[in-house]
Amino acid sequence: MIWNWTQKGWPQFNYDATQIAPYENRFLSSSGEVIGAVRHFTDEERDLLRNELLSDEAVKTSQIEGEMLDRLSVQSSLRRQLGLDADSRPVKPQERGIAEMMIDVYNSWPLPLEDTTMFRWHSMLMSGNRYIGTIGGYRTHDDAMQIVSGRHGKPTVHYEAPPSKQVPEEMAAYVEWFNRSAPNGATPLPAVTRAGLGHLYFESIHPFEDGNGRIGRALAEKSLAQSLERPSLIALAHTIENGRKAYYNQLERNQRTLDVTEWLVYFAETVLEAQQTTLQRVAFYISKAHFYDRFRGQFNERQEKAIARMFREGPAGFTGALSAENYIAITQTSRATTTRDLLDLVVKGALTRTGERRHARYTLNLR
Repeated sequence: MIWNWTQKGWPQFNYDATQIAPYENRFLSSSGEVIGAVRHFTDEERDLLRNELLSDEAVKTSQIEGEMLDRLSVQSSLRRQLGLDADSRPVKPQERGIAEMMIDVYNSWPLPLEDTTMFRWHSMLMSGNRYIGTIGGYRTHDDAMQIVSGRHGKPTVHYEAPPSKQVPEEMAAYVEWFNRSAPNGATPLPAVTRAGLGHLYFESIHPFEDGNGRIGRALAEKSLAQSLERPSLIALAHTIENGRKAYYNQLERNQRTLDVTEWLVYFAETVLEAQQTTLQRVAFYISKAHFYDRFRGQFNERQEKAIARMFREGPAGFTGALSAENYIAITQTSRATTTRDLLDLVVKGALTRTGERRHARYTLNLR
């Protein structure tokens, strides 16, 4: 198989800039909407929103790689990293590590990229990992670095990265390209183009034994932030995870060619979708604040617990909406009490109900 890094011209990627230009314009326009949406937030509200968005991205970027983390534990760790009030919830090393990396990406966005930046992120990500040989450094093993699937003994090779001995030279070129293509660099590139190329370029080198996907997406976030001159806070990992199969298919197809227009179109569409998801989450957060202002002091302890649980589901809410059985599971109360509590919430206007009796379903009234 002829991979991109084996082809003449590597790592010079070719693409049709005229096809990407409309996406670049829409990205800048939508970025203004996101910035404008949070302009009137208080500092406390911005801190809470940032915590929610970063924790969701931390969980989703890990989920893309098949690693399932506890969102509340990640959120608790993020709050500690940000100096906010946090509970005493136990946090596993991998949850603390991804939280530390997300904060570092958020805070260090203006700085030029260095090898040590990525080594630091890798050390955070691999906290507590006993299964890889090199943590906080590029891979050095002699075995081929392959992306494979299928049965043992009959694997399907989706991609094979450059051998480890080439990685230092490849990454030196990558770091030089990343900084040169920055807005203040010698040959700046448009925001989405640079982030898309940078992500594909990094994933093609695949310089670490593990964690390449998460670090590659962090680099895309850093790239977008530098173009916006502020942290982007867009739901990139959230959006990629929702279409994970398409993401891997596009990577596989475009790691066999240096003509990457198709990849950049896919990536640009993903970024624009991520921006809209962020706008929806900001609107949901504003609605949540208004909801609690409207109903402050009107709920009992059980109702408070159930409402908080519903808000944790995010804008999509419970699949199929909240049922009486969900309420019982959340509050550990009786069916009779559940019926009274839910009716009270409907009468007060906090919840809306559809269906009757055992088919009744409840959703938050955020209007």
